[in-house]
Amino acid sequence: MLIIANFLAALAQVLDYILWAYVWILLGRVVISWVNADPANPIVRFLYAATEPVLERVRRLLPLQAGGFDLSPIIVWIAVIFLQRFIVRSLYDLAHTLR
Repeated sequence: MLIIANFLAALAQVLDYILWAYVWILLGRVVISWVNADPANPIVRFLYAATEPVLERVRRLLPLQAGGFDLSPIIVWIAVIFLQRFIVRSLYDLAHTLR
């Protein structure tokens, strides 16, 4: 059981890091949308490629706009926080219980 517990703890930590990195990528996407960035820039293309599939799904489900501002990044940010608080913590708790 110790091996499974360690695996779950490692999985929780990796998932937490991935979600944390996605929050920063999402923040970069929001900042890029405020400035007139060159769409041919590789960083801009990466930010759009990493975030647009998720943001497009949210826009289709909840077409939220307020005063010309797209609120889908806020919805995705809240979802990422929920995943961090619920799934990651549940995996840590399960790993701790199995020890």
